[in-house]
Amino acid sequence: MIYLDNAATSFPKASGVIEAISKFIAEDAANPGRAGHRMSLAAEEMLDRVRLKLARLVNAPSHERMIFTLNGTDALNIAIKGVITECLIANGPKPHVITTVLEHNSVSRPLQGLFEAGKIDLTRVDCDDNGLVDPADVKAAITPETKLIVMTHASNVVGTIQDAAAVGAIAREADVLFCLDAAQTIGIYPIDVQALQVDLLAFPGHKSLLAPTGTGGLYVGERVPEPSEQVDCSTGRLMPFREGGTGGDSKTPTQPAVFPHYLEGGTPNTIGIIGLDASLDYLAKQDQAATLAHEQAHVQQVIDFVANDDRFTLYGDTDAKSRVGTVSLTVNDVNSQDISSMLDTAFEIAVRAGLHCAPYAHKRLGTFPDGTVRVSPGAFNTDDDIAMLLESLDQIAM
Repeated sequence: MIYLDNAATSFPKASGVIEAISKFIAEDAANPGRAGHRMSLAAEEMLDRVRLKLARLVNAPSHERMIFTLNGTDALNIAIKGVITECLIANGPKPHVITTVLEHNSVSRPLQGLFEAGKIDLTRVDCDDNGLVDPADVKAAITPETKLIVMTHASNVVGTIQDAAAVGAIAREADVLFCLDAAQTIGIYPIDVQALQVDLLAFPGHKSLLAPTGTGGLYVGERVPEPSEQVDCSTGRLMPFREGGTGGDSKTPTQPAVFPHYLEGGTPNTIGIIGLDASLDYLAKQDQAATLAHEQAHVQQVIDFVANDDRFTLYGDTDAKSRVGTVSLTVNDVNSQDISSMLDTAFEIAVRAGLHCAPYAHKRLGTFPDGTVRVSPGAFNTDDDIAMLLESLDQIAM
């Protein structure tokens, strides 16, 4: 099988992940912090070690503010609902949130649900035909009641990399929290939460971090107060999304008022996190810029093949350097799901067809409701893989 669906989840995973998981299950898989024995303490130390690696990856100043989550969706829900719940408890004016038409449903659905419940006002900022959001449009949407800006770092449909630094500067000037969805960028594109002025960074572990599913994180920046501080809504404190056991502190009647435990109720996915630990070690030995260029070169091959062929329609910029490793296309007069099925069954090539959990993006592109065929090469794909894809598309489109 030629696997070209890395925007959904990476395959294969990093070297060393399987071995680390197997060893941990066999020798160390105790519940972290829930007991004083050596296995429990070792598991807790492992979590702290991985927090530190993730913090260093994104230049976060405090690894205690790196929260383990189940995936990117979980991280985004913790961020969005944590901010909004705190605002609602403060009983001030209805909070306003700004997002974009490019967002994954992990952003769009919680925001739309809060909007339909009458809890927030919501603005979706448009993008251009290449899937690029103008930061000036974000700035123009800010009102006195704006509490949060949530946007993707790169579109999961067309791969366009957004100007997060400009939006971060706008948010900081307006004293608004900025939440960046790094699902398509972390591990493959440089992220510096301090330079980008990101307050909340949400990400999964299973995409370009090359780790198992069921892993992810939320970095909570310094502008979000410690939970023990007595603050009002304007400061952007987070309310916990889930509450429960934290191991080290069982006596308090509510969540311990300290990061990371304040946002980490319940037993963490230690088996997945040890895999994330191994994948981070693998990535630390790789040249991130070279890997990105490798993926962009494969995307450029697809773009060059379809851009001037009237059998195909290409979506997004024709310069792959504006993208992460993602490109969407349609084959004229053929349903995208049918194209995906033919690639799978006849040519053993895995791509993703449909709306990619981003219906507003497809409405903007004019591809709703059938969607597109999304090709997303990864770090381990070869030139031969792309050549086979293009040959297969040529045969299908005849």
